Parts: sequence; C-alpha cells; structure tokens
Amino acid sequence: MNMDFGLYQQQSMKLVMTNELRQAITILQYSVLDLNQYLHEQQLENPLIELKEKHLDELEQSNFEKPTFSHEYTIRNTEHEESFSVLDQVSAEDEGLQDFLLNQIRFLDIDNTIRRIVTYIALSVDENGYLKQSSEEISEDMKEPIYIIEEAIKALQSLEPYGVGARSLQECLLIQLKKLGIRDLLAEKVVEFHLDELAKKQFKQIAKKVHVDIEEIQYISDFIQTLNPKPGSFFHNEPAKYIVPDVTVKKIKGNYIVELNDEYMPKMTMNSRYEALMKEGDSEVNQYMKQKYEQFQWIKKSIEQRQQTLLHVTKAIVEYQTDFLEHGPTHFLPLTLKQVADTIHVHESTVSRATTKKYVQTSRGVFELKYFFSSAVGKETGESNSSEKVKIYLRRLVDNEEKQKPLSDQRLSDLLKREFGIVISRRTVAKYREEMHIPASSQRKRY
Repeated sequence: MNMDFGLYQQQSMKLVMTNELRQAITILQYSVLDLNQYLHEQQLENPLIELKEKHLDELEQSNFEKPTFSHEYTIRNTEHEESFSVLDQVSAEDEGLQDFLLNQIRFLDIDNTIRRIVTYIALSVDENGYLKQSSEEISEDMKEPIYIIEEAIKALQSLEPYGVGARSLQECLLIQLKKLGIRDLLAEKVVEFHLDELAKKQFKQIAKKVHVDIEEIQYISDFIQTLNPKPGSFFHNEPAKYIVPDVTVKKIKGNYIVELNDEYMPKMTMNSRYEALMKEGDSEVNQYMKQKYEQFQWIKKSIEQRQQTLLHVTKAIVEYQTDFLEHGPTHFLPLTLKQVADTIHVHESTVSRATTKKYVQTSRGVFELKYFFSSAVGKETGESNSSEKVKIYLRRLVDNEEKQKPLSDQRLSDLLKREFGIVISRRTVAKYREEMHIPASSQRKRY
C-alpha cells in the first residue's frame, strides 16, 4: 500500500509541475499586449487578481512605433505624378475603399437606375479594387440589360483611385493611362496588345512590332511600373497595430544600458478583500481561495521570470551587436540562439521564446529581437559575416552595376569574394537576391 501511495504521489506532482511549466513557457513568449490580454482573462477566473495598468487608448497616444505599411505601389516617375490624384493614406485607411467610392457616387451626374447599379458594383469590388463579377452575372443579379451594366461599370471606373472597377490587370492599367493629362497612345497600344511580352522584358520583339526604337519600349516599361496594379491597396479596414517595445537600449556615457519598459506592463496585485476568505477554517470557500492564491503566486513568479530572462537575453544581444548599434547594418555580426543561450546559461528554446514578438527600442529604430539573429556565411579570413550584412554588399553591387550588362549571379558571387572577401555560392546569391526581391539579370537589363 505504501508503494502504491508513493507512486500516486509522484505521478500527481509530475502533472502539477507540467501545468505550471506550461504556464511559465506561455507567459515567456507573450508580447506586452498579449500578456495584458492574458492577465485580463485570468482576472475573470481568479478574484484575487487585481490589475493596474495603462489603458489601451493611452498606449496608442504614447510615442510608440507604428509598423511601416509598405505598399506595392510607388510613384517613381515624378514627371507624371501630378496626373494622378494624391490620396490621403491616413484618411483612406480609416474610411475603407467601399465608403470612399460611395461618397463619390453621390456626386455623379447619372440617373437613378445607373446610380443603383454603380452602388451595387462598388460594394462588390474586392480589396484590391477589382470587379470579379462579369457583366452577364451582374445583369442577371440586377435584372437589367448588359448595355446598362456596362454604362454603370464605366461610371465606376471614372472614380478614384483610378483603375478601380477593372476586371483585369490590363484593363486596370489602361484606365490609368487614359486618365493622364496627356494621353500616351503608344503606351496604351503596348499595354492593350503586348502586355505579356512587356512583362517578360521582350523589348526587341515589341519594338519591331510597333515600329519604334527599343529605347521607347524601355521608357514605356519604366512608366508602366509607376502605375498601380492594385488600386484598392491603399485602403485598410483593419485597425492600425501598434508595437510596444518591451526593452529600451540607451547609450549613457559611452556604455549601452538595457532597461525593461515596466511602465507598459500591467501591474498585478492581490485583491485584499478576498484575503480574509483564506482564513475561514477548512470550508470549501477556504480551499477554493487557497487554490486561487497559489495560482496568483505562480503567475506573478512567471512574469518576474519572463522579465529577468528578457533582460538577460537583450543584454547578451547588445553585447554581441554593439558594432551594429554604433555603426549601422554593415557592422551586423552573425549571431545564433545557441551563442546567447550559452552566454546566459539557458536552453536555446528559452532564448527563442524570449525573443518572439518582443521589440527593443534603440537609437537606430525599433527592432524585433529576432532581427539580431542570422546565419553566418563564410569569409576568406576565417571570420564570418551575417546574411544581413552580405545582402547589404549584394545590394551595393547591383545598384552600381552597368544597367545594359547586369551582373549574373555567378559574377556577383565572384565580386563578393574579390571585393569583400565573402565566399558564397551562386545558388546562395540567387537565394538572397530573391529574398530581397531583386530580379534576375535578364529582368534587370536596360536598353
């Protein structure tokens, strides 16, 4: 019987520890906002938990870094920039594409039938501004003849952002070309009849077919790239997401100091009104409150452990990446999870969890802690370079190449070795190039 009792106790203790460990691991990998939400959920289940924190609306008004929203559409040809209406991106993000279109429809000089159909179509465009329904399908839905539907579609396509309501990329680009202050009939012809060849950079074939010099086709290609292939992409219906730095790195008297941003952490205290219930003998209420007290203590301990782990991890990262903080990306060093784990005497998985969705504020901007880890590539001296650093040199070579004779991946590999002492294969160059969205040499060629 004693043996059975002992085995039962051992299994029970193992189960409890597993649950507690799981909770500690979960808390470690939470971001500040995730932890805030988690503690609110726990507060609903545990009457002992009392939270004191900044409200989310106060957080949004603080000097937090908003993530940069990168749009595929960038006007690079300023000569034609005035031909397009400039959209207020903040207003667009708040308003939404459909609302933006409906507000314009109110001022169109059209009869009520067309207005009804245009409104229906405006509500049917997808998030990129494209109309996926055919005229026949809309005609069937609206119980109106196709020529009326086509008239309504043209009315929609007259609205901003130009290109909205298109049913294909070709139509989208043509709409924008026809809205230019000065029509470029050759560009319209190339888009209408040779768009596939243009995408494949078959400039010689196009030039021969339309009877112009190849330089003209190169110019048209450059200009087409300034148009917006997704006219609805400026509009975001989701609320802006804010990044709350967990840690701040400051340079004070020549030394880098790491500080936890505790002010953004919800402060958890014990609700004193329920403490007395833990002293009421062996009642069920007493047992329940003791259980909740143990839960409270474990959550508090897990949060403290999270903070200390985060502090130690960030200090180790800063020690490795001091040159990056001092001199910028070209001095970025290769760093692995194992190196940091060995430095602070924890497991690699702990470092991984501690750096997930955690952000650090530095003099060079806000970075996710994961940013500071990268694979190492070979160097002739026996040292190593981070992949981020290699990409900087790779970008420099491509930017300075002769555009009529762009560098092949093998040539880039040779130049990296010759000029920077970096040894990587042609395949690795191709991999980095694709990650950086740099086209192959055949696609970069200019005439």
